[in-house]
Amino acid sequence: MVGTSVPVAGRRSDTATAALDELDGRRVVTFRLAEGKHVGAIGPPEGETIARAVRLAIELGRPLIGTIASSGADVSEGVSSLHSWGLIARALSDASGVVPTVLVVVGPCVSGPALLLGIADLTVMTHDAFAYVSGPDTVRAFTGMALDHRALGGAPLHGRRSGVASLVVDDEHDADAAVAQILEYLPDNHLLDPPRMTVADPVDRDTSRAAATVPARLNAPYDVRVVIDDILDQHSFFEVRPTHAPNLVTALGRLDGYAVGVIANQPNHRAGTIDIEASEKAARFVQWCDCFNLPLVTFVDTPGFEPGKDLEWRGMIRHGAELVHAYAAATVPRLCVVLRKAYGGAYIVMDSKGLGNDWCGAWPSAEIAVMGASGAVQVLHGRRLRELTPDARAAQERALEAEFDERFSNPYAAAARGFVDEVLAASDTRRALAAVLDQLRTKRELAGPRQHANTPL
Repeated sequence: MVGTSVPVAGRRSDTATAALDELDGRRVVTFRLAEGKHVGAIGPPEGETIARAVRLAIELGRPLIGTIASSGADVSEGVSSLHSWGLIARALSDASGVVPTVLVVVGPCVSGPALLLGIADLTVMTHDAFAYVSGPDTVRAFTGMALDHRALGGAPLHGRRSGVASLVVDDEHDADAAVAQILEYLPDNHLLDPPRMTVADPVDRDTSRAAATVPARLNAPYDVRVVIDDILDQHSFFEVRPTHAPNLVTALGRLDGYAVGVIANQPNHRAGTIDIEASEKAARFVQWCDCFNLPLVTFVDTPGFEPGKDLEWRGMIRHGAELVHAYAAATVPRLCVVLRKAYGGAYIVMDSKGLGNDWCGAWPSAEIAVMGASGAVQVLHGRRLRELTPDARAAQERALEAEFDERFSNPYAAAARGFVDEVLAASDTRRALAAVLDQLRTKRELAGPRQHANTPL
C-alpha cells in the first residue's frame, strides 16, 4: 500500500485494523485481520472493526480490500464470536454490487469465516494460504480420511478445483500488485463507469494472428487466449480464475482503452464444451461485470454442453440456467462473436441474440446450427439412409451434409434470420468490436419494479 493511510474504527483489537488508504493512486478502504493471540480469531471487537470498514467503503463509494489470516471465530468469546463474523457477512452482502470487494488470504481462513471468501467479488490467495469450513480433524472423524491443511484447502486446490481463489500468487507483495491491476479495470462504485485508458494500439489494427490461430477443421483444438489477446488492446488481457474450469475463459481487458469483461469457450480443454463448473464460473463473472458497468464481449466456439450421467445428476440443468439468467439479466453493452462452432443450447447460453445481446458478429467460416451437419443428417434422414448400401449411404450422407451446411449452418443463413448482425472478416474483428462498443457505451436500462429476481443459484 502506498500513500496516506488514515486509521478508522479505533484500536479495540490488535488482531483487526481498518484504514482509509491508497493503492497505486486509487483511494480504497482496507482492513487487515491477522496476528494477535489467536492468529486472527474473530471476536466482537474484530467483527465491529471490519464491519465498520465495509460500511465506510459503501458510504464513500470506494473499493474494499481486506487481508485475512484467521483461525476462525474466537472460541474464548463464546457465541458472540459467531455473531461477529455474521456481522461482517451482512456488511459484505450489503457491499456486494455497490463497491468492488477483494479479499486477500495470506494464511489460514477457516471455519465459518471462510464463507466470507464466497461473498467477496474476488479472492486472491498466496501460495501458502489455506481455507476450509470443516478442518482435518472433523473430516477424519466423519469420513476416516486423513488430510493436512493444504491437502484439504490449500490455495492451488482452490484455484483449480473449487474456484474460490480467483488468483493464486506467490506472496503478499504479489497479491497487492494483482489487486492494483484488477482495480485498473473497475470503477470505484456501481454509479461510475470504469476508467478509460489512453492506448497506443491502433483501433483499426488487423487481427491476423487471431485469424490464423483458429483452425478450419472443426474439431481441431487451439488456445482461444491467443485470439482474445490479439483482439484486445496490447498487454491488457488479464485472466481471472485461469486454472478453474479451463474449458471456459473469463478475463478483464481493454478495447480502444475501454475496460471490458471477456467470456470465451476454450477448445484446448474438453473441446470447449460447457459443464457445471464452466457455467458457474461464467455466470458469476457476467453478473460481476454487470454490477460494475463493464461491457461484455463473448467469443463462441462450442460443440455443446458436455454430456454425462454424473453431470446431469449433479444438476447440469440448474447450473446451466445460472449462465442463462446471468446473461439475460445483464444490462451492460453485450457483444458476441462466433468464431467457429455454435451448436444447440450451448450456442444460446453464450449470449445469443435470443438472450438479448446488443450485437452479434460471426466469422465467415462459423457454423451456427442446432447441431453439426453429420448429426442433423442422421436425425432427419437416418431411417432412409440405413436402407441404402454402404457405398450409396456414404455418398448420400456427404451430399446431405453439404446441403445442410449450405442451407442452415453457415452464418449467412443466421444473418438472414436476424440472429447475426454482421458477418465479418476474422482479421477485421478488433475494428468491428471497437466501433460497436463506441456506439453502445452509453446504453442504459432501467431496473424493473421487482426487488430482485429469484436467480437459479
